Amino acid sequence: MLRRSAAISAAALLCLTGAAGTAEAGSTSLYAPSAVVLSIGKGADSGPLTVLRATTLSCMPGPSGTHPDPEAACAELKGGFAGAGFDGLLASPDHDRACPQHFDPVTVTLDGVWEGARTSWQHTFSNACVMGATLNGGEAFAF
Repeated sequence: MLRRSAAISAAALLCLTGAAGTAEAGSTSLYAPSAVVLSIGKGADSGPLTVLRATTLSCMPGPSGTHPDPEAACAELKGGFAGAGFDGLLASPDHDRACPQHFDPVTVTLDGVWEGARTSWQHTFSNACVMGATLNGGEAFAF
């Protein structure tokens, strides 16, 4: 259900922002749209998720959306992950941060269009503390 509503939200976002196939003002070239819905949900990726928070982020032609810091989030996503795709958002856990060893899964998702191509990415963490210690930079999911 989360994937379906995220896909619907991403499609609605593209319609609202006019991102699909529009030209920048005063430019003769087309830009590749980048507009996504980011969410944080309770549960594992293989089971039902309860969305705790969600936000929209459009990075082309400029940072916008309901994300609290679209400039930083777009910069993080545009940073390039050396062929790792959005898995580049993940880093080795911060070992200076002690997290409880209980299993209370949290899943982050990114759905929409990135640089003109449909994309869907998700990752499940064992709990919210591990999520905070593992997200590289953490700007995209800081909402």
